[in-house]
Amino acid sequence: MRVLGISAFYHDSAAALIEDGRIIAAAQEERFTRKKHDAGFPARAIEFCLDRAGVGLDGIDCVAFYDKPFLKFERLLETYVAFAPRGFTQFRMALPVWLREKLFQKSLLRKEFKAFDSDYDWNGKLLFGEHHQSHAASAFFPSPFREAVVLTMDGVGEWATTSVALGRDNRLDVIKEIHFPHSLGLLYSAFTYYTGFKVNSGEYKVMGLAPYGEPRYAQVILDHLIDVKDDGSFRLDQSYFDYCTGLTMTNGRFDRLFGGPPRTSEEALEQRHMDLAASIQAVTEEIVLRLTRSIADETGMKNLCLAGGVALNCVANGKVLRDGRFDNIWIQPAAGDAGGALGAALSAYHGHKNQPRHVSNNTDAMRGSYLGPSYQQPDIEQRLTGERARYTVLDDDTLTDTTAQALADGKAVGWFQGLMEFGPRALGARSILGDARSPSMQKMLNLKVKYRESFRPFAPSTLREDVADWFEIDTDSPYMLMVADVVKEHRREMSDTEKELFGIEKLNVPRSGIPAVTHVDYSARIQTVHKETNPRYHALISRFKALTGCPVIVNTSFNVRGEPIVCSPEDAFRCFMGTDIEFLAIGNCFLRKEDQDPALQRDYKDAFELD
Repeated sequence: MRVLGISAFYHDSAAALIEDGRIIAAAQEERFTRKKHDAGFPARAIEFCLDRAGVGLDGIDCVAFYDKPFLKFERLLETYVAFAPRGFTQFRMALPVWLREKLFQKSLLRKEFKAFDSDYDWNGKLLFGEHHQSHAASAFFPSPFREAVVLTMDGVGEWATTSVALGRDNRLDVIKEIHFPHSLGLLYSAFTYYTGFKVNSGEYKVMGLAPYGEPRYAQVILDHLIDVKDDGSFRLDQSYFDYCTGLTMTNGRFDRLFGGPPRTSEEALEQRHMDLAASIQAVTEEIVLRLTRSIADETGMKNLCLAGGVALNCVANGKVLRDGRFDNIWIQPAAGDAGGALGAALSAYHGHKNQPRHVSNNTDAMRGSYLGPSYQQPDIEQRLTGERARYTVLDDDTLTDTTAQALADGKAVGWFQGLMEFGPRALGARSILGDARSPSMQKMLNLKVKYRESFRPFAPSTLREDVADWFEIDTDSPYMLMVADVVKEHRREMSDTEKELFGIEKLNVPRSGIPAVTHVDYSARIQTVHKETNPRYHALISRFKALTGCPVIVNTSFNVRGEPIVCSPEDAFRCFMGTDIEFLAIGNCFLRKEDQDPALQRDYKDAFELD
């Protein structure tokens, strides 16, 4: 049985295909269209999924959509009525779109699918799952647990913003919810907006900025914006926000509480913004810990699954892990709305179709999240030749040795191998790599390669077998969704003068023997690399370790600021020629920047919209 899941029409559209319960393919539409967070119908992603399975639409038993438009429309109407006459202008703008398109999504979807098969029999084959049910299904069904409690936290689905579900074998039952407008995700997004970053995109910037500040406003947030109970349930004071009926996240009362208007994206970051980031991060961590502690006590479950956009807050996840209330934690790598496509398919298969679930106690079902397109060596060579690229074809061992030596020499390397990752993190398939031991690597990659803010941290990829020797964690973290501190043995003590530094001044002070991946608070967002799921990447880091004694390298996504992660060899070559990346490995093709035709250089710095 094949089930195609899709998410679309809000942000991060995606498609995913499962066959007899096994995940065959999954990808976001943005990777094909090159439009960041593309919200359109995921036609290219669907085409990829069908091609991977070797079937047409007539080979699909049912199509599952990730939320229920009628319930969402109900929430829209009830919200505007509750706040009337406020928000009438926004209501007048939104209603025609709903009446023209979104309310009749069943017809819209069938119309879009005609491009794949105009005669497809839709009788009983188009299913709609609730938004949080899709998130929860994406977290539980691929997990390695036969039973678990599932916590989903995001901005908002139809009504739910936070939900708790119990998963056992092929059943998943939601047992409690917090409803809109009370939302931890929207509270975090309000501070994303207020500190000058883009909502639904810049939240991870706030998390990255937080260690440069002090949580001076945390109590102000708890006293005025949100009432948090001991069990983690909460309510927001809507008099400070504008997201229910307006076009912005916050209002004048919010501005007065925090001492000024929102920062614009062009304004310099000040210590106040860093303190605001630290404050909302601290409050978020406290709420998440209260939630996880209470559901551990209430359910007695030893396994926890997480999904929803808030589950991408790896700092909070790390604190939940260290809190020790659960024996095991598993987080869906595509925890945001893109993962809802996979969850919709899995929910339809196990829930609606009542199909059995097969669980491996050793590994999850995501296959390392390497679920996207791949390219065979002859195709890679043909595509690079079409771009007028100059390359050398190396055998596997020589490619590994050459790339590892380039990293040891302090060079930035584009690494394009195998199946593309599903989710927002590059995991060693579409990555830019560097030497974690270099004190200048973080700043160089941010400013000369990524063209983004210098404070943005990078993640370490480390061999799973060596992770406990370098970080205060000894568990799998294959999806870069856990934060842990560097072990004391590898830390560098700061001088008294350095301890007096504030804010971004802290950035250039090396904290450890791997400064390029060590944040100012000695933490790092860890990816454990496993031979079973990515043997070529594992071999590369192993060779780097043999050369340097260090099993840790810098891993950041292969793109520039505002660009989706590269999908095709052509995307990779263009990014290579538009940045200061010095070497590029695509399949067994190895490219040196100095060998390329200078006429092919591109101006990538301003090619994409700020994210």
